[in-house]
Amino acid sequence: MDRCFDSFGEREKARLMEERKKKRKRYGGGSHGNRSSLDGSDDEQMHLPNPMVGFNLPGYRRPSVMRMLPQQAIGPPFFYYENVARTPRGVWETISRFLYDIEPEFVDSMHLSAAARKRGYIHNLPIENRSPLLPLPPKTIFEAFPHYKKWWPSWDPRRQLNCLQTTVASAKTTERIQCLLARSSNPPPPSVQKYVIDECRKWNLVWVGKNKVAPLEPNEVEYLLGFPRDHTRGVGKTERYKSLGNSFHVDTVAYHLSVLRDMFPNGVSVLSLFTGIGGGEVALHRLGIHMRAVVSVEIGEANRRILRGWWDQTQTGTLIEVADVKSLTPDIIASYVGRFGGFDLVIGGSPCNNLAGSNRHHRDGLEGEQSSLFYHYFRILDVVKSAMARM
Repeated sequence: MDRCFDSFGEREKARLMEERKKKRKRYGGGSHGNRSSLDGSDDEQMHLPNPMVGFNLPGYRRPSVMRMLPQQAIGPPFFYYENVARTPRGVWETISRFLYDIEPEFVDSMHLSAAARKRGYIHNLPIENRSPLLPLPPKTIFEAFPHYKKWWPSWDPRRQLNCLQTTVASAKTTERIQCLLARSSNPPPPSVQKYVIDECRKWNLVWVGKNKVAPLEPNEVEYLLGFPRDHTRGVGKTERYKSLGNSFHVDTVAYHLSVLRDMFPNGVSVLSLFTGIGGGEVALHRLGIHMRAVVSVEIGEANRRILRGWWDQTQTGTLIEVADVKSLTPDIIASYVGRFGGFDLVIGGSPCNNLAGSNRHHRDGLEGEQSSLFYHYFRILDVVKSAMARM
């Protein structure tokens, strides 16, 4: 794992798998040591809990969870990895296997907010003594946006929104709904109601007038995801929706990271991979955890502009921006480790482009052009751990 690579061919994957086997033997192994699939084609499917509340969430009483981390997973540094919960078969098994056989924590953010967001998290953080951000965010549409109640028809039963996406409904879609309702009786026939509600659920449309629906505005999406108002303002509206749709849910991430607050009273140094618009950084800031230094790796120019704008207004620490995870060679990583005395947290969520979405032809699992960037997360984390072990 001592060199940078541009992509994973079969030879590279085989080499990585052999490396993981060696490490498993060296550290005593895990219960899944004999599984060999790397391409997401395993027969077994990671069980998604119902309700999807992770190891614990505020307001949910569950049996006490005791987890024992494999020896090689114990920090430093702490690490935190996120991706979509629903993936092609075998993906989470593979991710877990590379990240030291740690059990994923699956959380649907509908239990913390007014919008669903089913995500999986693998981390080596403590799970006791977590605390949520206060005040707690609203959990229903009308608590978040009471002004929409005026036009909300009684036959629309939605009280929460679906997962916030990277795109919104077109004007043709909302016009079609308006025309259809204008021609219908009041209340509309069941077939019309079903069509309209299905479209509203698909696109998270809200009622803004008589027979009139519209997408959420970017600032409303920011609010639902836990970002400050106008966090993404300054880039195009389409880019704002895309960036927000790919971001962390701040309240969920902050709940998990809250255990760091008492552990690092003097602040943290962070290696942030696939930073996006800074969901992890905003979570730490809202927790009151000072970021002494952040090395942010993000390829999107608009995302980097958003993060830099927020950082300059709110932070006093050092921000170093890197465009591409592929450019982080072992020597460069070691230089950052030496400069900052190691990293307290390595955080990130690699692209889900080939893991989620309605177009199954592009759901290539970890074979996909974008989703295979996960292996760089593991590669970089492995180099950080090795460099810090030598300090």
